Amino acid sequence: MNFQQLRSVRETVRCGFNLTEVAAMLYTSQPGVSRQIRELEEELGVSIFVRAGKRLTGLTEPGAALLPIVERLLQEAQNLRQAGKEFVSRQEGGLTVAATHSQARYALPHAVRDFRSVFPQVTLHLHQGSPRQIAEMLLQGEADIGIATEALANYPQLVTLPCYRWTHSVVVPPGHPLLQVAGPVTLADLARYPIITYDVGYTGRSHIDEAFHEAGIQPEVVLTAMDADVIKTYVELGMGVGIVASIAVDPERDQHLRTLDARHLFRINVTRLAIRRGVWLRGYAYKFIEIFAPTLTREVVDQALSEGVSAEALPA
Repeated sequence: MNFQQLRSVRETVRCGFNLTEVAAMLYTSQPGVSRQIRELEEELGVSIFVRAGKRLTGLTEPGAALLPIVERLLQEAQNLRQAGKEFVSRQEGGLTVAATHSQARYALPHAVRDFRSVFPQVTLHLHQGSPRQIAEMLLQGEADIGIATEALANYPQLVTLPCYRWTHSVVVPPGHPLLQVAGPVTLADLARYPIITYDVGYTGRSHIDEAFHEAGIQPEVVLTAMDADVIKTYVELGMGVGIVASIAVDPERDQHLRTLDARHLFRINVTRLAIRRGVWLRGYAYKFIEIFAPTLTREVVDQALSEGVSAEALPA
């Protein structure tokens, strides 16, 4: 048994049993992948994959039982490499952070700047994507840390930790009728105008939809986007009323807009940081986490990783 055999099994599942893609991922040939799988099956005495002629079509019952073990072995091998690097050079290496557009644009810049000042020899890779894409990057080992508001807590393979709470704001052009509303703006007030807000699955959109649904109001959402800057651009053009994360509103940069507090309209959102269970984190990864969310000390993170503590059980 060797790691190339284990990688061949894992990548075959990840690539949907397409051995041509597996061969490309592992920089080998398709016959080489088939041989690695066959040799492992012979050593274990079971068939891992269901076959239709020469094609693999799925996992057998033994294969489904063995796959988590294969994943753990490969994870521990990666952990071993990371542990070795930690003792050889604590100040050098790479760190990959996956975040949504809003987090990368508004929440992360100061943390990235401060981290780089402490660890100038660590190469920081910042990937952007949807919450689901971020979760997949973590699960496939393509990212060390994930940061998003939605979806991450839905993956049992991930440990999620609360970073901070935030609310939504309404943005409108100067002179908009909503600015003349007496008292706090209501959902009914907003629904009188076209709405521009986030795509479904991004930046607390689910809480926006829930609020209107519970009030029995059907808003006219005319435009959605992943990024608040895009939303604000179209609000400036007079295409509708914008609903964005409060952290995305900057009075200096957004001088052509006016802001209305919406914290009373929509549920509070929690931005979470996620790590794959069982992963070994370098020392500087712990430091990045603490810089971004000071409540998430190394002790708190280690406790969550070892005990699988839920996000709600930890300080926010």
